[in-house]
Amino acid sequence: MKIVISNHSELPIYAQVKEQIKEQIMTGVILEGTKLPSIRQLAKDLKISVITITRAYSELESEGYIATMQGKGSVVLGRDNDLLREQYLRRIEEALETAIETARFLKLSNEELIDMLGNLIDDE
Repeated sequence: MKIVISNHSELPIYAQVKEQIKEQIMTGVILEGTKLPSIRQLAKDLKISVITITRAYSELESEGYIATMQGKGSVVLGRDNDLLREQYLRRIEEALETAIETARFLKLSNEELIDMLGNLIDDE
C-alpha cells in the first residue's frame, strides 16, 4: 500500500489517506480480505498523528470499504458489499453526467449519445 502525503493539497491529511486507500481498493491494488496496517504503524510510517489515521480508517469503515475488529485490526471488505456497490454506482453516474453535459454542449441528440454508449459497450 502506497500513500503519498502532500502539504500542498487542498485536502486535509486524513482525507488524503482515506482517498488514496479507497482508490487502491476500488482499482484492485488492495484486495478483499487484505489486512491494513495498524493505525499506529501507518501513523509511524507516514510520520503523522494516530488521530489522523484513526479518522481516515473510521471514514473508510463508515463508507463500507473496511471493517475494523477490536484487537484484530482493519480488513478490506469485498466488492459485493452493498455500501461499496453504491460508491461504484455513484462513480458511474458522475461519469455519465459528465458525458451528458459534454453531449449537450456539442448539441448531440439523445440517440447519438445512446449510439455512442452502445458502441462502447459492444467493443468490450
